[in-house]
Amino acid sequence: MAFWPHLLLAVLEGTVAAAVLALSALGLSLVFGVMRVVNVAHGEFFMVGAMLAWWTAKMMPGGPLAGFIAALVAAPVAVGFLAFLTERLLLRRINYDPEATIVATIGLLFVLQQLALSVFGADAKPVAAPFTYRIAFPWFGFSGYKIFVVAASLMLLLAVWWVLARTRIGLVMRVTQFDRETATAFGIPVNTVYAAVFVAGAALVAIAAVLIVPIQQAHYLMGLDPLLMSFIVVIIGGLGSIKGSVVAALIIGLADGIISMFFSPTLAAIIATLAVAIVLVVRPQGLYGVPVR
Repeated sequence: MAFWPHLLLAVLEGTVAAAVLALSALGLSLVFGVMRVVNVAHGEFFMVGAMLAWWTAKMMPGGPLAGFIAALVAAPVAVGFLAFLTERLLLRRINYDPEATIVATIGLLFVLQQLALSVFGADAKPVAAPFTYRIAFPWFGFSGYKIFVVAASLMLLLAVWWVLARTRIGLVMRVTQFDRETATAFGIPVNTVYAAVFVAGAALVAIAAVLIVPIQQAHYLMGLDPLLMSFIVVIIGGLGSIKGSVVAALIIGLADGIISMFFSPTLAAIIATLAVAIVLVVRPQGLYGVPVR
């Protein structure tokens, strides 16, 4: 292929990566934006979602499509319940202290990782795509499932934006984010809001895992990359900024796809890391973050 077909393929692959990354980073950004804590086990929630997607697809009769639909329901519910237990039994007991939360979720990361290794084993788990339709371009064929991943991610991102910007639930979350004490004084159940936000963040990353696992095999160590890339996205976009997370995910995803296509994935990772360093020096609050007063 000539340059332009290669570029088109790189943009398509980068868009798929950006769509999944935006969902993953959105969950992390949502938790930090409202609760002001960093969930270091975020990547392991992704891994658990992927493993449950593999197990559900394997056990579900009716073929890949039925297994995918079942996984799309079961994995977010199961990971959301795991997040609910984490919030109730761990984060609430340490009163959402930011430093203690980092230490506690690091411990949870290793626990979940070793449990996945013990239960599912060390082998990578392939999952069949729900459909195999390919879109024919003049130079190559492209997976229709990957286009579906982009469309599904976009719909979920729009749904989250609508909830946050247009509903009473979103208003309650914004009030809680702005001032916990004032929200409590006005009768808002802050602990309930925190639990709901933590569950929603985990469910979003689990959905991202279900969407990506037919493209990338499930593995008990697969949570590291989503965690690292999500941190890169929320730092560049601005901690707590939904818009910033989406824009940064698009930038990182497209850059990764194009640089990996024409140079190497290692160079793409190096450039992403340098971008974080530059943003921290030039604009510490990120592209759309609010400066700390």
